[in-house]
Amino acid sequence: MLERIRALTAEYDMLPRGGAVLCAVSGGADSMCLLHLLSSLAKEGGFRVSAAHYNHSLRGAESDRDAAFVAEWCALRGIPCIVGAGDVGREAELRGLGVEETARQMRYEFLRTVADTTGCDRIATAHSADDNLETLLLHLVRGAGLHGLAGIPPRRGDIVRPLLTTARADIMAYLEEHHVPHVEDSTNTDEAYARNRIRRQVVPVLRQLNPRLTESAAETMGYLRADDDFLNAQAAAACRNARWAEDDLVIEARYIAQLPAAIAPRAVRRLLEMMGDGGAVNCSAAHLKAVVGLARGDDPSAVVHLPGGRLAQRVYKELLLTTQSPPAPFLPTPWRWTGDEVAGTPWRVRCRPVRCPDGSDRQPGALYLAREALAPPLVLRPRQTGDEISLPRRGGTKSLKKLFIDEKVPRRERERIPVLADGRGVAAVAGFGPDQGRTAQPGQSAYEILFWKKDDKGRG
Repeated sequence: MLERIRALTAEYDMLPRGGAVLCAVSGGADSMCLLHLLSSLAKEGGFRVSAAHYNHSLRGAESDRDAAFVAEWCALRGIPCIVGAGDVGREAELRGLGVEETARQMRYEFLRTVADTTGCDRIATAHSADDNLETLLLHLVRGAGLHGLAGIPPRRGDIVRPLLTTARADIMAYLEEHHVPHVEDSTNTDEAYARNRIRRQVVPVLRQLNPRLTESAAETMGYLRADDDFLNAQAAAACRNARWAEDDLVIEARYIAQLPAAIAPRAVRRLLEMMGDGGAVNCSAAHLKAVVGLARGDDPSAVVHLPGGRLAQRVYKELLLTTQSPPAPFLPTPWRWTGDEVAGTPWRVRCRPVRCPDGSDRQPGALYLAREALAPPLVLRPRQTGDEISLPRRGGTKSLKKLFIDEKVPRRERERIPVLADGRGVAAVAGFGPDQGRTAQPGQSAYEILFWKKDDKGRG
């Protein structure tokens, strides 16, 4: 088991020598195994380990028990541990999402915040080979292409999964051998959840047919992932022929038309990803196929309408990806502390007066502005000529114009990003953060402000 984990972590550079790893710990068997394992490997690997636990507040006393268990276990072993909490049920209503998806979003927002504030280079999660098997089966049931059948990736950016090739049986044996305790989540037996039905009803039958089911599936997904990576690389190579014309992405149609059927839709998805704003997220296989047809067709002015206000248009020999119509700038509005929707923009905002908490108690994604650093009246408005901001950990002051250009914000969206300003200038920018001269320190009288987008229901 250890050699398999060492091989996987080395292959994907999961444990950076001289760096720090934040381990996401629920208190369950998998995450406790991961935390114990990482803390055991830290000295020889030359990296530091911290733990983070997020209390979703969905199981009452049981949720609080889990948080206390993780915090106490870490404290006894000198492992830095940050515990956060949120009201997932209430947030699900505000975001218009299901409880499971909201919990996932809030958990990762918390982990990202903790990693940023503690200087961690990697965020390690405890997905196991059995989790990957269950994911594969769920994708098969729902229908998926090669990308979905490749399962959970071992690494996505700074998110790493050292246990992804380790079976749950091996994890339980490790816990027993090293006398590592864990807690059980009562919802893991609730077969109202599709994943639990897969785990408790389907997998046992398949394991009767193949006792090495987990290992065989992991091997298969590895092959599929290699194929998927190769095809994506071919698609990305074709997309290097695209060019920017203002905020529009242009490529000669022949570069898409001549691609094989397995690569052309991937190239279209890659082009949409290049446009930013999650332009590819809601595109179905039918949308991608339609754009490929546009490139291969002979109509010099055909159009395909895409989700999220995107438009693919054939302009003679070229394929143009653009936004359907440029939105007008929204009108400045006086800041209302109880406000929610920012009229004329895809943004929502929520604010409440607080004492600025420390890192462990901060709302994931929230901004904390010191009251004494604000000079009322405040206003929410589009950017103006001369606007500048000094973002924390970004180094120096930058004009909003340059900031938006550097961050590749499409021109049509720049006038719809809310700027919170007062008589002294910019205090915060939705999706980017506060001016560092306005941020509150722990214990200081402050306003907690949360911006998020209406279109993707996530935090901005």
